[in-house]
Amino acid sequence: MKAKIKIEGMTCASCSAHVDKELKKIKSAENVAVNAITGNAFLEVDESVSKQDLANAVKEAGYKPVSVELDEARDIASSNSKNRLAKAKKVDESLAWKRKLFGVWILTIPIIIIMYSEKLIGVSIIPMNLMTPAMLILSFPIIFIFGFGTIKSGIRGFIKLRFTMDSLIALGTIVAYATGIASFFMVIQDYSGVSGMIMTIFITGKYIESRAKGRATQEIKKLLEIGAKKATVLRGKKEIEISINEVQIGDILIVKPGEKIPTDGIVTKGASAVDESMVTGESLPVEKTVKSNVIGATINQDGVLYIKATKIGKDTFLSHIIKLVEEAEGAKVPIQEVADKVTGVFVPVILVIALVTFLSWFYFTSFDLSRSIGVAVSVLVIACPCALGLAVPISLTVGAGMGAKRGILIRKGEAIQTMKEIKTVVFDKTGTITKGTPEVHGVYSKDKKHLFEIAASMEILSNHPISKAITKKAGLTKYLKVTNFKNIRGKGLTGVINKKNVLVGTEVLLKENGVLLKSYEKHMKSYEENGETTMIVAEDGKVIGVIGVADTLKDDSKLAIGMLNHAGYRTVMITGDNERTAKAIAKQVGIREVIARVLPEDKSNKIKELQEKGFVAFVGDGINDAPALKQANVGFTIGSGSDVAIEAGDIVLARGSLVGVVKAIKLSKATFGKIKQNLFWAFFYNAVAIPLAIGGVLNPVIAELAMALSSITVITNANLLRRVKI
Repeated sequence: MKAKIKIEGMTCASCSAHVDKELKKIKSAENVAVNAITGNAFLEVDESVSKQDLANAVKEAGYKPVSVELDEARDIASSNSKNRLAKAKKVDESLAWKRKLFGVWILTIPIIIIMYSEKLIGVSIIPMNLMTPAMLILSFPIIFIFGFGTIKSGIRGFIKLRFTMDSLIALGTIVAYATGIASFFMVIQDYSGVSGMIMTIFITGKYIESRAKGRATQEIKKLLEIGAKKATVLRGKKEIEISINEVQIGDILIVKPGEKIPTDGIVTKGASAVDESMVTGESLPVEKTVKSNVIGATINQDGVLYIKATKIGKDTFLSHIIKLVEEAEGAKVPIQEVADKVTGVFVPVILVIALVTFLSWFYFTSFDLSRSIGVAVSVLVIACPCALGLAVPISLTVGAGMGAKRGILIRKGEAIQTMKEIKTVVFDKTGTITKGTPEVHGVYSKDKKHLFEIAASMEILSNHPISKAITKKAGLTKYLKVTNFKNIRGKGLTGVINKKNVLVGTEVLLKENGVLLKSYEKHMKSYEENGETTMIVAEDGKVIGVIGVADTLKDDSKLAIGMLNHAGYRTVMITGDNERTAKAIAKQVGIREVIARVLPEDKSNKIKELQEKGFVAFVGDGINDAPALKQANVGFTIGSGSDVAIEAGDIVLARGSLVGVVKAIKLSKATFGKIKQNLFWAFFYNAVAIPLAIGGVLNPVIAELAMALSSITVITNANLLRRVKI
């Protein structure tokens, strides 16, 4: 089962690495993903693991578990309430840094004036013998009150031997502050004022960083906010307004024009247009009539709708989207492994480098203790695992949010990196290229009434879309009794009616049973060339008729496939239909290759064959597509498809439009581009900055300023992803 943990206190990549390490110690833990930006951890565990076990692992890493959710243990209202709690905590974090920001600068401005007054106006504003006491007094609250959380976290890292960015800042500021005290007893340069300035710049950077992180997660926040808060319910003959958390499955909800639909349901009365753009990305309103499905949080436009609630709480479409986006934000990209390995050893290595730097400067520069301490402090505060650790997750967070806004849900981070290698895009036909609601178009039989009576009595026992089309066309109120019924996957149905063996299915099924089709081949060919699937009906080995069933193409299938062809992708359609029908559909939408008569269980093998010539993406929607989705290098699932297919896919197209495939490819490439840029900047910064600090080129204040700017640069660059046209 899946678990989600909301964690407080993580400030950098090293923090998330420590939590990751502890969670992986849990015996059954798999797919662990910890995101320091959102403060979330996701993983999969078995039933033997409790909430307390997960909370204890987080505590052991040195952080506070705010909430722990297990899929099977979440109640109806918990998803929304806990998400609101998480949002509130994110706001509180930004406010906390803002309060600290005001406090530290009120004290730091006098420090700057005192330290640099002589250089600025030619005279010191206080006597030299009072300089050090003033610096110690002003810096103390900056470091040990406003910076207490950082100092506490840093010291905890030393105690537990789990070092983070806070460990470097804590050590650097305390050592610098201690020089002020030591100056009363020995000849040494006073860095106590510098220590306060270092903490002030650090807090300023953290405030800017928290604001930038907030922008990175604004799409998920918007999703959390769009849900309805109240619902009007019909109880007896009375309309009662209740809280959304009180809505039960089966309640009849009354939604007036301009109101949000409270939860997922089905229209029982009324007609209207509904704006679904905030959930699916569809810009045009969708017409809704009796029996139409509606999505919670969408907006009713012009008519009154009576809706029967079918899903509530965590089971709604919106909650499912929020969950997928949150998981995407915590996902990992293969390239991140390099950054994680570097980050894991970065802080301990910097501590060793700082010590070696101090000793080297002390022993090779005439035993200048003051200079040696200053250089060592510069090394400590300039090192920035934050930029390195933020490079990937911040880009993923922005990309996942952008996708959610457009109805593209990235479930697995590795798809972003894999996408750039895709050469072939394979499409399922029914429900993917077509709408998945076929209708009977052609019928040939000497006795159509008898044909439909036999065919519908068989098809009523099947849930296949073609079966529903035939039973709908037949319009029977009473069906014949069927015995020995069998559903032969990908071929058709067999059974016995009135002591006669009946076959309803494809040409393959009938030929396997020795049925001659010669006199009907002309009609079959005609239907198939028009893109219709032919269902042949036989009684005791003799054909009694042929039914042509056609599915309507999705409005933008041709546009999407044309865009892929133009971009140089190899497009392929895979279907269980016969070759003539498949080629007719493929020709209409512009697909260049067709693989026909493929049984559901063989789709994954066909994908495997195509992978011999390069990476393959597969687009599908049904339960039968799940193996192919998993086999493909990247699996796209239609959001309106089955839950099994959605779970099997890497990217979910909530809108159901194939243009989403094109947009997802563009988004993935743009996101991965930002990841590479950020990783380059982070590595480049450290490669240049640390040697400069070791060489004594940078003083501690400039070093800390450079460190803060590096993290801000990475986050700002990730947010520039929003300017990319998808």
